[in-house]
Amino acid sequence: MYNKIYEKFKNFIKVNKFLILIIIVILLLFYIKLPYVIYTPGGTINVANRVIVDGKKETTKGKLQLSYVSMISGSPAFVLSSFIIPNWDLEKVSNIKYENETIDDMMKRDRLYLKQSEDNAIIAAFNKANKKIKINSFHHKIIYISKDSDTNLKIGDEIKNINGKTINTLDDLKKIIDKSKINTKLNITVIRNKKEVKTYAKILKINKEKAIGIAFLTIYDYKTNPVIKIDDKKNESGASGGLMLSLSIYNKITDEDIIKGRNIVGTGTIDAKGNVGEIDGVKYKIMGANKDKADIFLVPEKNYKEAKKTINKNHYKMKLVKVKKIDDAINYLTK
Repeated sequence: MYNKIYEKFKNFIKVNKFLILIIIVILLLFYIKLPYVIYTPGGTINVANRVIVDGKKETTKGKLQLSYVSMISGSPAFVLSSFIIPNWDLEKVSNIKYENETIDDMMKRDRLYLKQSEDNAIIAAFNKANKKIKINSFHHKIIYISKDSDTNLKIGDEIKNINGKTINTLDDLKKIIDKSKINTKLNITVIRNKKEVKTYAKILKINKEKAIGIAFLTIYDYKTNPVIKIDDKKNESGASGGLMLSLSIYNKITDEDIIKGRNIVGTGTIDAKGNVGEIDGVKYKIMGANKDKADIFLVPEKNYKEAKKTINKNHYKMKLVKVKKIDDAINYLTK
């Protein structure tokens, strides 16, 4: 019986060897992962309808959209395609993540950037609209650990105290480091997976300065009137949608319609004071906005030159507007 099965299998291989070879080559071309990614023209997400006010989700006329960059994993087929297809740009994975971290660490950091971006957008929009917002507490989350550091901290840890002292700002951490000697071990209490954990970090000389080789960002617990909820998706991350989200919140909590039926696309980080920050990949975002037939594109001041160059090169018809603060965007849109 086994001999018959073996003979049939051998005959099948012999008859279909070229087909099998083609299938193997195709699988290798598309499923082997090379240490590259390919950046391609992105798309847009309408955030005008993602802001839920007092539990109500209302549809807005027109669009207020954030733009994003598309990224393809570097299989051999896509890497080869990047040398042929215009605006497909090859990038080493090592250039987009730190060498001592995992992809999971990178994803955790980007989700924390998204959370901070949402908090900043809410605070900036409420302050601009003169609406009530009360900051109840804050959380310092670790987003970076240097390869040169001597610590058992992890990405995502929340710092509660260092040597028993509460850390309110980055300056508080710097003061502790400045007063300590090289090789001093700092005792750091963190929250990890909802549990309190004792950790440490040694003070070292990194880039000719005393440091422990970490960076953290701050997210907030707050109470607003009206109550705001952001309907984001689990696969979304990063801070570059902050400006557009803040405009969407402002549009929902005021009587002013800043959209006016237009297709408004944009990009840019935002801080709690309403300052708009630089982003990466603006040319891909401009291309994505053009695909969606944007009327207006809002761009951070530091990205304006590259954005203008992309629009002129491709003869796009959208209006490009440079913004430094949330006020610039609102003033332009309400003119």
